[in-house]
Amino acid sequence: MFELIAPTTLLLASIIIFFGALTQSLIGFGLAVVASPLLYIVDPDLVPAPVIIMGFTISLLTLFRERGALEFNGLQYALLGRIPGGFLGAALLIFAPQPILGLAIAGIVAAAVILSLMKFNLVVNRKNLFAAGVISGVFGNIAAIGGPPLAILLSGKDANQFRAALSAFFIFSSTIALAILAVTGLLELKQLWLSLLLLPSVILGYLVAGRLVGRVDKNKTRSMTLVLCSISALVLTIKSLIEL
Repeated sequence: MFELIAPTTLLLASIIIFFGALTQSLIGFGLAVVASPLLYIVDPDLVPAPVIIMGFTISLLTLFRERGALEFNGLQYALLGRIPGGFLGAALLIFAPQPILGLAIAGIVAAAVILSLMKFNLVVNRKNLFAAGVISGVFGNIAAIGGPPLAILLSGKDANQFRAALSAFFIFSSTIALAILAVTGLLELKQLWLSLLLLPSVILGYLVAGRLVGRVDKNKTRSMTLVLCSISALVLTIKSLIEL
């Protein structure tokens, strides 16, 4: 195990994933937004594949809990958009140097924070779902952050429907993202082993969130998450600029 990752790095990564899983279980998205910039600072090998796998796992667990509220109408168009967007994101991963990828991840997180603070009243139709899917694909295959574009589009749904719809989207879109990474040679066996080591943190975050659902103020949780994401994006930006 220690040949794959140092014990201190694994501990830090596990804590980050735990809080990311806790956040996503409570508000519907956030694991990657919280985890990706911090994990990239800890160890670049942890982004994007392990985060995508962690996102798949927490989405599967969340969808099982919220399955009664699932409405899949139109999400197939967003999933279609993930394919070209995912290949574009994979191309950037192949050709961009590490500091540039760090800046890209920080920029994606910053964009996610800004978009989350803005109020949009977008029509949920085929065109907008496909466009959200393309953007999600680019963001998802660079930084495993594919949730915000669709979260903004579906923000009018009630909390249970919102979590269920996003979880269903994440399950299928994560599968698409991993397939694209595999086809383009960006998915390594090491990343799969790292994902297994981090899996207990996802399950623990989900279980803790199950006890907190209905007891915590989701708006305060969301605000704290956005503050944390802003700080981590700033730190990653500074680190990447120094390495350039």
